[in-house]
Amino acid sequence: MAHRTFITARQRRLGAELRRMREHAGFTIQEAADLMGVTRSHITNTELARFGVSEDRLRALAANYSCSDGAYVDALVAMAAERKPGWWEDFRGILPAGALDLAELEHCAAALRVVQIMHVPGLLQTEEYARAVLSASVPSRSPAELRRTLSHRLRRREILDRDAPPPCVFIIHEAALRMRFGDQQVLRAQLAALLEASERENVTVRIVPFEAGGFHIAGLTVTYASGAVAQLDTVQLDTAHKALFLEAEAQLENHRAIFERTEKMALPVKKSRDFIRSIAHHM
Repeated sequence: MAHRTFITARQRRLGAELRRMREHAGFTIQEAADLMGVTRSHITNTELARFGVSEDRLRALAANYSCSDGAYVDALVAMAAERKPGWWEDFRGILPAGALDLAELEHCAAALRVVQIMHVPGLLQTEEYARAVLSASVPSRSPAELRRTLSHRLRRREILDRDAPPPCVFIIHEAALRMRFGDQQVLRAQLAALLEASERENVTVRIVPFEAGGFHIAGLTVTYASGAVAQLDTVQLDTAHKALFLEAEAQLENHRAIFERTEKMALPVKKSRDFIRSIAHHM
């Protein structure tokens, strides 16, 4: 079996889950290989996502490992069956791999929760506002790089328009509403678009005002993507250098608690809309 040319974060996650399943069952790599009638390297390469895995083989692994969680196994099978490249693959080799992995994470998520401090979340950005945000990056992007990055960001918004969009909760700090990306007209149009998006059935927008005080994730952009089952949830953090993807249960539990605490600090939906209107009115 040929090794994959490149490995996505979602493929690595599937391999990692197979490794966790084996380790939870108490099997060594060699013992797993003996049970499956394959080489030790085949198990290793599957767990490292260098090889794909068929539905039959995945279910055989789960049976050998005595995994009785049917919903979990079904979710892994669905991940393994994802063979058709997504639209983000058009940007492979052009944009950082983390940007593509984020688009795939959002596309596959059963639900999304996002906390944004410094600017409006990418999924809710207008084209002109997004251009202004991306133009502020360091190092500066060339005109061609800016066009490609902007095209990718605008494509990400399509998940909100599909037939069965995921429920999305966006917790946005007041700083993001006041930070000037672009001129006043650009910001006013962005606030209007944010209000319009907040009326969607699948979108919840809540604002954390300055007066709410400090909180644990101040300064970070955090996306919590719910998987088909809770074990497959993922947290994505933006850093100055790259996107980080967290999947350990302790990390997931920690960020669930952080989100719950942050939501308690945010204004209710109606008051959040009134707050956005007030800022737009006084610009």
